[in-house]
Amino acid sequence: MNDTSIQFKKAILFFGDVIILYLSLIITLYLRYWPSHTMGDWQQHLLPFSIIYAIWLVVFHITGLYELDSAKNTLLFYSALLKAIIINAAIAVLFFYLFPSFGISPKTNLAMDLAIVTILIYLWRQAFNRLIKSPGLLNNVLIIGYDKEADQIIRYIKDNPQLGYRIKKMITEKETRLVSDLVETVVKEKIQTIVTIADPRQDGVLIKNLYHCLPLKVNLFDLPKFYEILMDKIPVSVIEEVWFLENLMSSQKSIYDAAKRGFDIIFALLLGIIAIILFPLIAIAIKLNSLGPIFYRQKRVGQDNRIFEIIKFRSMIQGAEKNGAQWAAKNKLDPRITRVGNALRKTRLDELPQLLNVLRGEMAFVGPRPERPEFVFGTTMQKEVPFYQVRHLVKPGLTGWAQINYEYGASYADTLQKLQYDFYYLKNRSFLLDLSILLKTIKIILSRRGV
Repeated sequence: MNDTSIQFKKAILFFGDVIILYLSLIITLYLRYWPSHTMGDWQQHLLPFSIIYAIWLVVFHITGLYELDSAKNTLLFYSALLKAIIINAAIAVLFFYLFPSFGISPKTNLAMDLAIVTILIYLWRQAFNRLIKSPGLLNNVLIIGYDKEADQIIRYIKDNPQLGYRIKKMITEKETRLVSDLVETVVKEKIQTIVTIADPRQDGVLIKNLYHCLPLKVNLFDLPKFYEILMDKIPVSVIEEVWFLENLMSSQKSIYDAAKRGFDIIFALLLGIIAIILFPLIAIAIKLNSLGPIFYRQKRVGQDNRIFEIIKFRSMIQGAEKNGAQWAAKNKLDPRITRVGNALRKTRLDELPQLLNVLRGEMAFVGPRPERPEFVFGTTMQKEVPFYQVRHLVKPGLTGWAQINYEYGASYADTLQKLQYDFYYLKNRSFLLDLSILLKTIKIILSRRGV
């Protein structure tokens, strides 16, 4: 089983937006040139507006309009929609100013199109959220067993009805007798998805009753898989060594890794050329703000536990770690970070020198965060964070799935949470996931949250 249900809902949102964009253009041209509207008007506007719409859809993705866990009819969602519309308006105006070769300067048409797009997308998202939350379309879930991860799933589904799931029934360990009536329960409660907390292979009675459910065409998930589908992370506390054998050893990605390395080199060179312009300005700002060197070097753990040195613009006061390595606090609370350093961190400009690490092959653009040897090989980390070393199977990245989904880690508990996202990336890494991570990183940088 996979997460096709959630991906299908995201696809509906995306293609619904595509239809709305072109429908808005049709309505705009009809209203603008009625009653003398001709096919020539459509042909003249189709290509430039198609280019603009493609950019707009990327902006919609960056601002999170296709994330189901945030696509609720709430003030936060509509604030994101408004920001996206404003950004898209600016992009469109700039586009027609820079590329007059299309032969149109659609001031009135563009304003009308933006207004219609905003209204139709607002109505479309209202309708979509109401539709997927309607009782007849909800996916009824039966959970067999109970633990803290199951409790997280239950609360997450209740807080996110737009995902389209509903917990219809639970069978706890004290009610195992009900397992023998599993077929009857599935039919009576109209169950479409069964989630087993314990491994069914360890319970002969359970596996036999699940077998009898085959004709009912019910989706069956173990806890780690369903948890992954819902939350985009792997529950470290409930997986064992066999999970890594099944999901990492059997899935070789040599072609992907080779192609990714090629893209890393190309983009590092391109960004490096642009970054050279900023280097002198950043260097002057660092020198004027505090004493100390411009660059900062620090040992980190890379792929296969190899130690390398990252290069960054210095963002802390000189001698910030004279007492040894320590967890970094959040920027606004960490007294070691300089005023210029704080701005560099929020915009990620402090990491521009790490393009050299990418070119050397020590890092990638996307991957787990490279941590310090003092933390990675410390006895506390080894004891409190299970399977931590597995994250070093791939190159660390300038950004990553854990970095965009979880705030900066400042403790071993935070490290455990981020590790769950790292394992999700290791299992599901692909060009599409890398692109999504890069786009969301842009969103975070623009919102000045940092990663």
